[in-house]
Amino acid sequence: MTNKNKKYYPEIEAAANFPKIEEKILSKWASENTFKKSISNRDKSKEFVFYDGPPFANGLPHYGHILTGFVKDIIPRYQTMKGSKVDRVFGWDCHGLPAEMESEKELGISGRKQIQDFGVEKFND
Repeated sequence: MTNKNKKYYPEIEAAANFPKIEEKILSKWASENTFKKSISNRDKSKEFVFYDGPPFANGLPHYGHILTGFVKDIIPRYQTMKGSKVDRVFGWDCHGLPAEMESEKELGISGRKQIQDFGVEKFND
């Protein structure tokens, strides 16, 4: 008896649709909380802190961002692959302050305490 009709691998399209493949992978990772699990399974590991500044504070991304973007990805990724617990935390710098001050002016509030009383999430919206 032969297994000519038995399929061992899923069928694939002749021409790969990479955006569609990426969407399927991202959807699977989101539904399975893959990224959170990759951090939480290292709770007792040595911690590596990596502060990342605002991604594109001076406008839309361009070729000049490639090197810094690569470095900002490869260092935490390398530390994660070595077994460290790496929380990727976006940093803050002066580029956010003008927007924050304008929001406070618009809402008629000022300072941390009033923002907290107003509600941080509501303030950020």
